[in-house]
Amino acid sequence: MSTQVPSPTSTDLWQTVIAAAAGRCQCEGSCGKSHAKDGGRCGREHGGYQQHHGGGTVRLLAAPADPAELLLPAHRIATLPKRALAAWCPACHDGALAAARKAQRSTAPTEPDALFDL
Repeated sequence: MSTQVPSPTSTDLWQTVIAAAAGRCQCEGSCGKSHAKDGGRCGREHGGYQQHHGGGTVRLLAAPADPAELLLPAHRIATLPKRALAAWCPACHDGALAAARKAQRSTAPTEPDALFDL
């Protein structure tokens, strides 16, 4: 008789990532901010209040720790191991994603369109 271990749900994975981060955003400047007043790491905590960006309660996200991996398609992100994930507040996540997109655009090869080669 074999006993199957149930696979972890996305909620379990999220809780694991947030617990490993001690409920605090793990951004250390990938978003474009220095976070200097918080010791170099974003000070936003899950369930805390954010004074900027519309106010309200902070809800942390579990997303790739490497900002370049934020550009992966959702089905690839879903296969990343939990050690490759970090807790992000929405503002830092959006900032890191925008920076990754900008970096990708600046390193993309600029080849002429073959349709217009003469």
